[in-house]
Amino acid sequence: MVFFRTVTALSRLRSRVGQQSNLANSVRWLQMQTSSDLVLSFPLFLLLCFVFFLVIDIDSIDDLHSHLKEMIPEQQERLKKVKSELGKIQLGNITVDMVIGGMRGMTGLLWETSLLDPDEGIRFRGLSIPECQKLLPTAKPDGEPLPEGLLWLLLTGKVPTKEQVDALSKELRDRATIPDYVYKAIDALPETAHPMTQFASGVMALQVQSEFQKAYEKGIHKSKYWEPTYEDSLNLIARVPAVAAYVFRRIYKDGQVIPKDDSLDYGANFSHMLGFDDPKMQELMRLYVTIHSDHEGGNVSAHTGHLVASALSDPYLSFAAALNGLAGPLHGLANQEVLLWIKSVVEECGENITKEQLNDYVWKTLNSGKVVPGFGHGVLRKTDPRYICQREFALKHLPDDPLFQLVSKLFEVVPPILTELGKVSCLSFFFEQRLFLLHSSSSPPPSCPGYFKDLFVKNPWPNVDAHSGVLLNHFGLTEARYCSPYSILYCSFWCIKEPWNLLSADMGPSSWVALERPKSVTLDWIEKHCKKAA
Repeated sequence: MVFFRTVTALSRLRSRVGQQSNLANSVRWLQMQTSSDLVLSFPLFLLLCFVFFLVIDIDSIDDLHSHLKEMIPEQQERLKKVKSELGKIQLGNITVDMVIGGMRGMTGLLWETSLLDPDEGIRFRGLSIPECQKLLPTAKPDGEPLPEGLLWLLLTGKVPTKEQVDALSKELRDRATIPDYVYKAIDALPETAHPMTQFASGVMALQVQSEFQKAYEKGIHKSKYWEPTYEDSLNLIARVPAVAAYVFRRIYKDGQVIPKDDSLDYGANFSHMLGFDDPKMQELMRLYVTIHSDHEGGNVSAHTGHLVASALSDPYLSFAAALNGLAGPLHGLANQEVLLWIKSVVEECGENITKEQLNDYVWKTLNSGKVVPGFGHGVLRKTDPRYICQREFALKHLPDDPLFQLVSKLFEVVPPILTELGKVSCLSFFFEQRLFLLHSSSSPPPSCPGYFKDLFVKNPWPNVDAHSGVLLNHFGLTEARYCSPYSILYCSFWCIKEPWNLLSADMGPSSWVALERPKSVTLDWIEKHCKKAA
């Protein structure tokens, strides 16, 4: 009987190895089987282990989970050292402008996976976008980076091999099974509900399977928080594309759902499930996921997720909160606004609009009290590198597209106008200030409004949103109200960084996962404080 059960286990093990993409998962399965299903003699157990190592691919030991398990103790010690040796050093001064201006420029978060430089743009673990395009594995020669490669880079700080990326891609496909009740939760909403509302509802339904919640309720030690968080994060990122595609096809394609293709990578599979199998569209989706995966921790969605996670809410809850922040017109819907504005230009002036006509239309938009969407950035002071790489993609794959040609003209026309508008606005305000001094004995008004100085003078250049919607439109994804895959993908890849928020949870309230609780003050307090400081 023992022999029969051993042979059965070996058969099941071989099948299980075919389903699992890494050694760690197979080892955990083996441990569970030997502790529950089997009552083995020690020799037979050794035989089972020997055969186990024969049937697995030994290279699969080099998986993402194993790398993190090795790295996390080192990072915890590093953080302890920084806390003890550098904890009292000041990182800057806080001004009233920062407090009432959305905390712009205020250093207040630790975010390991990326750093945004005003002049260079985003760097993922120290690598610029061009460097990522050069170093990360691709699906084909001279192609765009595979998103799974960037995921590995974000979590480990190391550039992965093609074999490591392929193994991770398979693991994500294996994790991408979605319970029926998730789709039922979405179907309970009217089809007219906003796509982001439906998407967030689907994510909340996925939370039922949270490994972190289960482990926390069982009393898991703080030093092990990262393990169920890792499981939740990978499960979530694996399942988010299918949920997003389901929402898209429910609203716009009569509910005709397209199942995933196990032969495709993460970005290409999402394109496929949306209904776009053009190889160029799949390449675009790989690029989209890569460049939108992270942009520091201070933007609305990332900070929201970090804030919620600081309360030890699991990744599903944190991610859903981030999604709701992303749905705002000033954040995730920005590229939708750009596409709609560009189409309004075409409707009024035609596709063959000249630069002179475009110049007049831009001034018309500004004089009506509106902004030109897609230009300016809260941190960047040069053209967004994410805009540049999308422009290079368009020059390579769709140089004759009319909307792309219009975007190219805007690149030449808009920045000089915004720069001039900023100078005129500041000059006008300067004269108003002088007149005020001539007719009043009270204190003069403040200098040129920060809005004009920061947005128009310091950065009149295009940002990532100035290009993204036009590229999707070219390949047939014309439903602007879908909020475009950018909004979905930006937040879907955000969730994978959650383990880094919990790496040092065993250190108590001094760790970077400490419950966020900044101090707030009233306007009266600010006025009194500044009066005393004057």
